[in-house]
Amino acid sequence: MSSPSSIWKGYIEDLEKNQQRMPVLYSILKHVKPVDVSDEKIVLSCENQGAKIFLSQRKLEVEASFAMYFKKSLHVEFIMAPPTKKRVESPLLSFEPTTDDLFERAGLNKKYSFNNFAVSSTNQVAYAAAQAVVNNPGNAYNPLFLYGGVGVGKTHLAQATAKKILENDQNKKVLFSPGETFTNEMIESIRENAGPRFRRKYRRLGVLVVDDIQFIAGKQAVQEEFFHTFNSIVSLGGQIILTSDRPPSSIKNLEDRLRSRFSGGLIVDVQEPDFELRTAILLIKAQEKNIGLDIEAAKVIAERVLDSRALEGVLLSIYAKVLGIKEKIDLEAIESFFANSQEKKRKKITPSDVIRTVCTFYNVKQSHLKGETRIESVVVPRQVAMYILRREMKMKLMETAAALRRKDHTTVLHAEQKISSLMMRDQNFKKEVDTIIQSLDSST
Repeated sequence: MSSPSSIWKGYIEDLEKNQQRMPVLYSILKHVKPVDVSDEKIVLSCENQGAKIFLSQRKLEVEASFAMYFKKSLHVEFIMAPPTKKRVESPLLSFEPTTDDLFERAGLNKKYSFNNFAVSSTNQVAYAAAQAVVNNPGNAYNPLFLYGGVGVGKTHLAQATAKKILENDQNKKVLFSPGETFTNEMIESIRENAGPRFRRKYRRLGVLVVDDIQFIAGKQAVQEEFFHTFNSIVSLGGQIILTSDRPPSSIKNLEDRLRSRFSGGLIVDVQEPDFELRTAILLIKAQEKNIGLDIEAAKVIAERVLDSRALEGVLLSIYAKVLGIKEKIDLEAIESFFANSQEKKRKKITPSDVIRTVCTFYNVKQSHLKGETRIESVVVPRQVAMYILRREMKMKLMETAAALRRKDHTTVLHAEQKISSLMMRDQNFKKEVDTIIQSLDSST
């Protein structure tokens, strides 16, 4: 019987020839290793938690691919690869920096890695592109440009990519530099007449990660310097990774030559985390902090909390309430937490707060919002106010109508339905409403 390795090699080679069927799965499957292959089951070892979660979510698709190649049904099991044993040397004999030392020098945060990066449909293309850059830095996608809103994981993925490259080659010069830091260091170098030192630091790098690159837009001297830095690194075979809140085409006051350079690699939209990804993030956070949380409990939290950056805070808040009372976070504890939070919110926020916040956001006068004006620029904000009063403050129809000086409660019902429908169809409009609600939360 052939060895698991040879059987797996044949499958991967076949998948490579036909990778257009499932390119993202191929980019991840080629990095897993077979542990055991039998007539009924195949056990695969994943190099990090993110890959394991991604493949587990697509288990049926993977098994269907196996059935097509092996001509029979195979059950698949994904496990984590055991940690690699590192050679231990006496500190008296070796003064080599540790991996953590290298990360710190490169400006990389040790909490960001592929091991705790969860993958779903909203970021799977970005994840596959990052893996490709790790395997072939300077050649696969250069630059790799990741863009998206706040809290979608751009910085996490960019840093994880740089860290993995540095782990693979500890002699490579890697640097993580926020756009603001690059700007400030350049200004400081001009003030101190230290331009050559600044250029030596940046232009000879093997990997440069610039977070929030849109920060340099509109700054002529900074853009000039970054253009030459970019060209120098790429010409020497180095890798550039950039993150931004928008694609190059939408960055205002960005020089055309930089826009062209940024568009010359791969531009990936990292979207807001979906329900599955938020659930996976919660499970990873709970595992990191040794918090008991099963998948059903994680799903309930993920349904309630849409902001990925708020997930960890909510998890810790619930855990603080059950610590010493229960062994793990259960559904009862979650329901109690959200019920109390909602009650506190309703007590603190008044209808006047909602109306004032909506008017400020849309630049509408309160007298117009409560008046008889029927122009769209006033009607929509009025309906948004009704929606928030109903959905967030749980006010009754007649109470909501009275707050906006409406005579008929059916007007409120219509507004609630219309705004709900708009939010489902228009993601930009949904972001507007979510932003207003979040600003109300932060003000209490």
